[in-house]
Amino acid sequence: MVERGKKLYYSITEVSEITDLKAHILRYWESEFPILHPKKNRAGNRIYREKDIDAVLLIKSLLYDEKFTIDGARRKIKQAKQQNRPLSSLLKKGAVKEKSKEKEGDKEENYRRVLEEVRDGLKELLVIFEKK
Repeated sequence: MVERGKKLYYSITEVSEITDLKAHILRYWESEFPILHPKKNRAGNRIYREKDIDAVLLIKSLLYDEKFTIDGARRKIKQAKQQNRPLSSLLKKGAVKEKSKEKEGDKEENYRRVLEEVRDGLKELLVIFEKK
């Protein structure tokens, strides 16, 4: 996994991993949200900066966590800009950081649960084979 803050520019694949979003979603959001406009390199590939990743995480939070529609999220962002409020004020305190920590914990918990299920299944098979 790509660590954020280590580079000046990130590819769309790296941003996809960081934000846990598919690349086609990132490309679509570019057309829907004026705050998201990564530059392109000479080869025509998108290069994202930290501020672009922050914009993606803001949009993701508004759409997925706060359940705004695309139009609603766009209006909320526009309204904050008109009021000269920082876009980070649209997020609940530390929402993005907390979500990423929760997500890591959730992954570990999911792995643990799957392994326990596999272990239990193997124990059941062992009991069945021992009876035969």
